[in-house]
Amino acid sequence: MKLLFERSRAGRGSDLLPACDVPVVTYDQGLLRAEAPRLPEMAEVDLSRHYTELAKQTHGVNDGFYPLGSCTMKYNPRVNEEAAAQPGFTQLHPLQPVETVQGALEVIYTAEKMLCEITGMDGMTFQPAAGAHGEYTGLLLIRKYHQSRGDTARTKIIVPDSAHGTNPASATMAGFKVVSVPSNEQGGVDLDALRKAVGPDTAGLMLTNPNTVGLFDPNILEITQIIHDAGGLCYYDGANLNAIMGHVRPGDMGFDCVHLNLHKTFSTPHGGGGPGSGPVGCKAMLAQFLPSPHVEEKDGKFVFAAPEHTMGQVRSFYGNFLVVVKALAYLITLGKEGIPEASAGAVLNANYLMKQLAGAYDMSYDTQCMHEFVMTLQGLAHDTGVTAMDVAKRLLDFGMHPPTMYFPLIVHEALMVEPTETESMETLDEAARVFLDILAEAKTDAESLHHAPHDCPIGRPDEVTAARSPILRYDFGA
Repeated sequence: MKLLFERSRAGRGSDLLPACDVPVVTYDQGLLRAEAPRLPEMAEVDLSRHYTELAKQTHGVNDGFYPLGSCTMKYNPRVNEEAAAQPGFTQLHPLQPVETVQGALEVIYTAEKMLCEITGMDGMTFQPAAGAHGEYTGLLLIRKYHQSRGDTARTKIIVPDSAHGTNPASATMAGFKVVSVPSNEQGGVDLDALRKAVGPDTAGLMLTNPNTVGLFDPNILEITQIIHDAGGLCYYDGANLNAIMGHVRPGDMGFDCVHLNLHKTFSTPHGGGGPGSGPVGCKAMLAQFLPSPHVEEKDGKFVFAAPEHTMGQVRSFYGNFLVVVKALAYLITLGKEGIPEASAGAVLNANYLMKQLAGAYDMSYDTQCMHEFVMTLQGLAHDTGVTAMDVAKRLLDFGMHPPTMYFPLIVHEALMVEPTETESMETLDEAARVFLDILAEAKTDAESLHHAPHDCPIGRPDEVTAARSPILRYDFGA
């Protein structure tokens, strides 16, 4: 399809603005552009058709099955979007006096209490803009804790080899050295390797449970105890909380701080539907280091306060507030009974789909999974030449978004599938049929799969060139 710049025609437009009825403000010439920006000039109908065409080429949860592993791409009720769109929320200004935004502060205060109950934490900040930002903030809490005790020798963060890639990146950005520990044959943390890795330089552990291969580590209490006995703290990556919310709390597993992905678990569209929000909760001993300002209740009023030894702000103002509104609407709607029902549904759906495929596809671990499962297509690639990439591309022809490919790295030719609780049995049955049909095709017509997808607007782009040499600017001279 053509770009907006290619559709542009000089002098064409669609603005119908009324005459200015306020004094015109002029600026110093040094603040103005030397040339007007070269924006596309288009009629409204052309602009509308352009974005409609883009929408038709974009696959989302409203279009079809979206089993992207470790991302929880689930359907989010539209009523929560309407709640966040109320003028009383959208027309607030972040610099308004606190007495004029009591309702908004109550939203933050109430959401904090509910999410602390779900996670087993004592305090929470909503400033972090997304999950990785939450990881960074949680690691700053750990660093501040050790610094406050004069324990400056603790410079290392332990990260399992199955962790999300943001974990080691966040630890490095927070000034720590990363120590990787291997997984055992059951897909959990190797306890012997963990014991060897800890020491007086251990600042903490970053862990997702259930982990990236979709398994709940049965040794979780021993894992966190090993870290605590070494003097470190335990950080919980909340990316997979959708599998356990309402059933198990990270705080009860021994974790000292946690980040949540409101845009995965608590009703904000993931990815392009954003923005995200990665609130960070912590135990009472770390609450004094939380970012400021923090919402508190005093004498029946909600106020902003600064924790005693706050790390300061990690983001402008108070975070992505409207995302918190959606999360609160989700929590209130589901309630104490609905939250565990949602996570139970996620686990049930994952196991239901996995069982339908287990006799044909090789599972990386032959055991019950949590919210997601990982298949290894290493044997298929060896026997037929059909790779995980080929299968993923072929799924596009059936109106399905592919699972996560080639992750986690500890599984070769991996496809990681997360059905989520919002998918029906009929959808899962159809997905299983498609997976099985593709497997049969791989054994009879492998060459065709190498060229999939066949029916999409775009086939297989040169992904290496696109990643290493992206074209980010339009060439007006072309």
